[in-house]
Amino acid sequence: MQIRRAMPAMGRIPAAEYGVTLGDFFFPVFLGERLGARLQGLALAVVGALIVAASAQVVIPLPGTPVPITGQTFGVLLVGAALGARRGLASMALYLLLGILGAPVFREGSHGIEKFFVAGDAGLLQFAPTGGYLVGMLVAGWIVGRLADLGWDRSVIGTIAAMAIGSLIIYGFGVPWLAASANLEISVAIEKGVTPFLLGDAIKLALAAAVFPSAWWYVNHGRSDGPR
Repeated sequence: MQIRRAMPAMGRIPAAEYGVTLGDFFFPVFLGERLGARLQGLALAVVGALIVAASAQVVIPLPGTPVPITGQTFGVLLVGAALGARRGLASMALYLLLGILGAPVFREGSHGIEKFFVAGDAGLLQFAPTGGYLVGMLVAGWIVGRLADLGWDRSVIGTIAAMAIGSLIIYGFGVPWLAASANLEISVAIEKGVTPFLLGDAIKLALAAAVFPSAWWYVNHGRSDGPR
């Protein structure tokens, strides 16, 4: 499939290019043709899960909140936008499954179902503080991937919008979960689980806005082997 000039406005790409994301150009043409679409998708899902796992190890603790600043959310949004909806969802599902089964892929090498639920009074399960953010990352990876399928990541404005939507989805799951885990009012949960991260989110959006349109420019103009 030939990729023509990237469109400047989000969502305005030819119908034939829907579903084409940067992940489609990860492998050199000769290798991609040998692997086939299914093996490429599987390999990209594994690579995406490893990227998120690596980004989760970048941790900056914050006083007064059980939710630290991590590179994890940026990794999720990056992978979702680069791989598209199906592969982004598969990548995040694989990441969460590996963590639940015991691989040290969550924050600071942690793992296990206790990242989602912990034993409370009388042995009853209750929400763990950061579990909602992990669930939100699964949904965000799919939604941001879907927006990338529609071409949003090919312009600065579209990239910022897609990443902002992904961040809101993560908070949309994470904040109520945090409130339930610590018996907090929603306003307090927002203060502890959103406000401290807004500056970091702005930096992540700026980085994404610089990376994705530039990468698409390279795909359309700079690749020596041409677009596939």
